[in-house]
Amino acid sequence: MILVVTVQNSDKTLSRKQRLQEKQRRQLSVVDTVDKAEAKVRKAESELAVAVAEAVQVFGDEKSASEGLDMAPEAIRRFLRMAQEETAKTEEPAEEA
Repeated sequence: MILVVTVQNSDKTLSRKQRLQEKQRRQLSVVDTVDKAEAKVRKAESELAVAVAEAVQVFGDEKSASEGLDMAPEAIRRFLRMAQEETAKTEEPAEEA
């Protein structure tokens, strides 16, 4: 008894143009996914910056907030800068009006 096995390779049946289009489609899909994830990260960082700024007010100063939040002083300062920049962005249009 002779057993014949056929293997289909979809890459061989697609033309070069089709393979390129599929590759580009996958690349664009990945880029879109990364862009969406980056937007979520920016939003989360912005929300964290506001929360850290509030924590500094509640704790009294950056050092106490750093200790209370178990966060490096450099991170506290970074988030405070972000919160200040965000506040400045939201106030600019109001000043122009």
